[in-house]
Amino acid sequence: MSSRCSSRLRRPGDAGTVSTAENIATAILTNDPLIARSLVQDWLRSAPVFADEPPPATTDLRVRAVAAAVVELLAERAGQPAPHWTATEGCLTSPLFLVDAAQHSPKLRARIERESPAPLRKRNLFAPASYLEQR
Repeated sequence: MSSRCSSRLRRPGDAGTVSTAENIATAILTNDPLIARSLVQDWLRSAPVFADEPPPATTDLRVRAVAAAVVELLAERAGQPAPHWTATEGCLTSPLFLVDAAQHSPKLRARIERESPAPLRKRNLFAPASYLEQR
């Protein structure tokens, strides 16, 4: 992963405003899927209004793009609008597969490229259709 990405989650009380989406994006970019999934599950249990989620405080464009993709994905699944700030966030410059096995399996990689949810795909992120679904 890029050295520009934070290697730890920001906690309440750290400098700057902490957004849930930023913490999830950081966990994803540091290849910590268990933490990302746990953060998403906690967030969904709190019945969030996704349109109210503030933008990430970071200037790291990778974190901002992943945060926007995740918020749009979760908002879409919940039948809610995404926050306005997500419309202005860019995409990653190179594809990022969010399942490690896709790096080694051309068949899995091709399937994930086809099935990846639109909010992820449009930002050059690729994961199975069920990525981060609540169980």
